Amino acid sequence: MIPVICLGLGTGIGLWMLLAWAIPSRPSLHEHLSLADSAAAPVVDVTEAGSVVAVARPLIPSLRRLGLPGEKLERDLRVLRRGADTHLAVKVVHGCAGLVTALLLQEVLALADIPASVEVLLVAALLLAGAGFLAPDLEVRTKAARARAEFRGALSAFLDLVWITLAGGAGVEVALLAAAEVGRGPAFTQLRRALDAAQLTRTTPWSTLRRLGEELDITELAELAASISLAGTEGAKIRTSLAAKAKALRTHLVADAEADAQAATERMALPVTLLFLGFLGFIAYPAVTQVLSGL
Repeated sequence: MIPVICLGLGTGIGLWMLLAWAIPSRPSLHEHLSLADSAAAPVVDVTEAGSVVAVARPLIPSLRRLGLPGEKLERDLRVLRRGADTHLAVKVVHGCAGLVTALLLQEVLALADIPASVEVLLVAALLLAGAGFLAPDLEVRTKAARARAEFRGALSAFLDLVWITLAGGAGVEVALLAAAEVGRGPAFTQLRRALDAAQLTRTTPWSTLRRLGEELDITELAELAASISLAGTEGAKIRTSLAAKAKALRTHLVADAEADAQAATERMALPVTLLFLGFLGFIAYPAVTQVLSGL
């Protein structure tokens, strides 16, 4: 019994660590406020993998020739500032981990004296390997969608700052630079870098903003660049247009937040329903057993 208890304890600890890694704890309000008050820290680009991920790097050229990770996923990786090669290496490592998990499952079944055919273990290994290979893609898509939503929120504040600066009599380029310098966070950091790149390369700021919107797949930023280009080239007045865009963007963000809250509320109905069905089964079990025993 001692080896079985040790194996069960180790498996439980491993599952707990895996769950803690997959569902990280949310930062507290104090951490959010301290991050907002401090200077924007640069987002670390995950370009150097550990020793485990480095083992999978020889397989990256083959995956590249297969068209992985894909154009849309590469845009998501750019939003998160992650390298495509590192992402492919993580996919390979997770797929191999799925195969190893199937082997560990075979050992656990053998210790428990539960027979398992080779076909079942092979199917389980393939399913676990496929799930491990696709899991990083789902994680990147989820985090990229969240990052885009945060960028749109920051862009709404950026539009308000640009509108206020324009109302004070500043020019378009000065208003863009001043608004980008005021804000903090990853979105304002990317806006500042784009505007600084425009100054260094002697190009117009709206062209770099439009390029940034295309790279991050944020249509609102490309629309902003188009509106600002009219003011820079045609001399159009854009203060009213910027105010309308900021209001529409805030309305869209509020609608998305309400939709997410409603979806979360609907998802909570399933656990409550299952709990209620289990409670009914717990109550009805004695009566059912009495009826069956009477027959």
